[in-house]
Amino acid sequence: MATILNETNAAEMRAAMVDSQLRTNDVIDPAIVGAMGAVAREAHVPSALASVAYMDRAIPLGEGRALNAPLVTGRMLVAAMVRPGMRVLIVGAATGYSAACLALLGAEVFALEDAAGLAAMAPANTSVSWLAGPLAAGAPDRGLFDRIIVEGAIETLPQAIAGQLVEGGRLVAATRDGAVTRLVQGVKTGGTVALRPFADMDVAPLPGFAAPKGFQF
Repeated sequence: MATILNETNAAEMRAAMVDSQLRTNDVIDPAIVGAMGAVAREAHVPSALASVAYMDRAIPLGEGRALNAPLVTGRMLVAAMVRPGMRVLIVGAATGYSAACLALLGAEVFALEDAAGLAAMAPANTSVSWLAGPLAAGAPDRGLFDRIIVEGAIETLPQAIAGQLVEGGRLVAATRDGAVTRLVQGVKTGGTVALRPFADMDVAPLPGFAAPKGFQF
């Protein structure tokens, strides 16, 4: 029988997520652990799936999208090295879970989403600025960002998105190579973002980033 979530057992599940999924897998930054331990993950998934929101797996959200497993989110946040006051763009923010975590880290968060139904599921958060538009275009009218996090596995990174990162800024994403997905990160140097893998993980795909035919990462 599925667990019926209430405030008490949701808090217990968050604590178990931190102890068994995050701390044991290199997510030990106190600020990140604190943020992920505070954000109600169950509020960012369909109500029918609230009881499994803290499992170590991606949660389907509808519209062909999924909320990444907690460890994926944690590792991406660690790699992003976000500090208070930084301008952060999340590409493919879905229902706003990572956006809520970043807001607790003190970032100025811009959440870009092209699926209106997913954005509508996001709990109200005055610390997050929601943007609607094609994900691969980024947010060109919002200036440059200190950090960009692409919330899913992509085949290619559009230059339009890389161009919206400040010099010295950091981008975190995941790349797809057949059935393999890898978390990647890069720092913009000389106008270029060279992405380097740092962990093989099962990351939910993000539509709209297919590589041109014959392209290899």
